[in-house]
Amino acid sequence: MSQKDTNSRRKFLRHGLTAAVAAPALVQTSCAPEAKKEVQAPYINFNDTYRWKMVTTWPPNFPILGEGCNKFAQWVKEASGGRMEIIVYGGGELVPALEVFDAVSNGAIELGHGAAYYWAGKIPAAQFFATVPFGMNAQQMNAWLIGAGGHELWKETYAPFNLLPFPGGNTGMQMGGWFNREINSSEDIQGLKMRIPGIGGKVFNRAGGTSVLVAGGEIYTNLERGVIDATEWIGPYHDYLMGFYNVAKYYYYPGWHEPGTALELFANKDKFAALPTDLQAILTSCAQRLNMWSLSESEVKNSEYARKLRDEENVEFRKFPDEVLSVFQQYSEEVVNDMVSGDPISRKAYESYKKFQDQITDYAQYNEKIYHASFHPNV
Repeated sequence: MSQKDTNSRRKFLRHGLTAAVAAPALVQTSCAPEAKKEVQAPYINFNDTYRWKMVTTWPPNFPILGEGCNKFAQWVKEASGGRMEIIVYGGGELVPALEVFDAVSNGAIELGHGAAYYWAGKIPAAQFFATVPFGMNAQQMNAWLIGAGGHELWKETYAPFNLLPFPGGNTGMQMGGWFNREINSSEDIQGLKMRIPGIGGKVFNRAGGTSVLVAGGEIYTNLERGVIDATEWIGPYHDYLMGFYNVAKYYYYPGWHEPGTALELFANKDKFAALPTDLQAILTSCAQRLNMWSLSESEVKNSEYARKLRDEENVEFRKFPDEVLSVFQQYSEEVVNDMVSGDPISRKAYESYKKFQDQITDYAQYNEKIYHASFHPNV
C-alpha cells in the first residue's frame, strides 16, 4: 500500500470514529422529547426553627398516655435535627384538660392529645373514632383507621373545627371494672352507681344502673366511702397504680364498654399546613410511632400487672355472666341506633365502622378465633 493510500485510510478512520462517537449524541438530541419545565420544590430554610406547644387531657407525665406525649416530642426533635421543639403540658398546666380541643381548634395551641369521646358534646360522631361497646379491638381499630377509610372520615369530621387528627395510641382492651358487690345477673345492676363515661355510661343507665362522672383523682375516695359502688378505669397497670384493689373486692372482665380505645393526636390544621413539608412528614411519622408504642407498652404493662394483682394482691378476677353481657350488648345496639338516627355525620361514621367490623369479624373465624380456640383455649 502506497504512502498516499495509507494517509487516506488514516484520514477515513479518523473521520469515521469521530462520526461514530458523535452519532449517539446526534440521535439523542434529534429524538429527545421537548424539555419539561422544571418544577421547583417548596423552599425549605434549614435554619428556621419551630417551637410548638402541646396540651393533653392527661395529668403531667401520666404513665404511658402522658409519657407517650413526651416521647413524641423527643422523637420530633431528634428527627428534625432540633429544628422543631414541642413543649408538652399536662391537663391543667396550661389549659384545663377538657378545654384541649378548643385551645387547638382556635389556634391558641398547636397540638393536642386525648381521646375522641371526650368531645361527644361537640361532635357526637367523634366517639366512633375512640371506641364502641362490643366494637373492634385495638388491632381491628387500627386496621379500620389506617387501611379502611376510617382516618379520612375522622379528618372530614374534624375539618369544620380546623383540626387535623391522627391515631395517637391505644389502651388495648380495658377491664370491666372494680365492684364492691357481686354481679351474678342483670338484676344486680339495678340501682348500682358506677363511674363509667361515654356510650358505656348510657348503656349502663339503660340496664338499670346509674352512671356517674367522677374525676380521676376523686375515684378512689368515692369508691372507698361508698359514694359509688363500682368504677372502670383503664387496665391492670393503671388500676394497680390507682390502688383500687385496696377498696374494691371484685375485678370484672371483659371491658365490653371499651374493647380497644384509640387515642388521638390532633393539630391545628392551618398551623400544620404552614409547616415545611419535611416537618409535616416528621410529625406524621412520629404520630405513627406513638400509636404503635402506646399500644405495645399497654400490652406489656397490663399483662405484667394483671399477675401482680392476682398473685401478690390476691385480687379476685371475675367474668361477667353471659346473661349480663347479653343485656349490655342489647342496650348498646339501642344506644348507638339512637345516636345515628338523628345525626348524619354519626351515621356516616358508624356505617363505615360497622361495615368493617362485620368484615374483619367474619375473617377472624378462619384465623385468630379458631387459632385461640384450638391452641389457647384459655385465651
